[in-house]
Amino acid sequence: MPRLAASFLDAGWADMASALKGDIRVTQELKETVYGFSAPLLDGRSLSLSDFAGRVLLIVNTASKCGFTPQLAGLEEIHKAFKDRGFSVLGFPCNQFGAQEPGTEAEIGAFCERNYGVSFPLFAKIDVNGPHAQPLYLFLKRSKPGIFGFLGAGSIKWNFTKFLIDRDGYVVQRYAPSTKPKSLTGAIEGLLERRV
Repeated sequence: MPRLAASFLDAGWADMASALKGDIRVTQELKETVYGFSAPLLDGRSLSLSDFAGRVLLIVNTASKCGFTPQLAGLEEIHKAFKDRGFSVLGFPCNQFGAQEPGTEAEIGAFCERNYGVSFPLFAKIDVNGPHAQPLYLFLKRSKPGIFGFLGAGSIKWNFTKFLIDRDGYVVQRYAPSTKPKSLTGAIEGLLERRV
């Protein structure tokens, strides 16, 4: 599927989808937020997203050999600009789209640091679609399935699909791969200004 078509299909409308209940196994009291999930980092250590409670998050499926890979620089820029105000970017490398993330975890980390100075957390390579999809991504897709989510059960269509999460851990918006990180600064600032 061409990147632009995939970007269009991955886009979300703010009022289109509300959180849907699913049968994902997560921490009971946190099942409606991202805080009930955990995933291994590139170095294999497990990290609970509850460690980010109270922060605004941008969760992104990344790839090192994609036409959108230069967005890593923009993601790092907004991460640095807002991290002291309670914002974090979380990157989830994925090899499901055009085999554009073929490296090992060590290679992925070295590439991102060397070429884009990435300092935000990068998790171990995951699937975002299919029977082995990371449970966090099942939750994200059910929460914001995208414009045509009803046609594809909200599946991710390409690398660099972005999910904006508020300080309470709720999915606020889904953005297409073509959405540049810098264009999200207004939405991020708006969520940062809303204190819990």
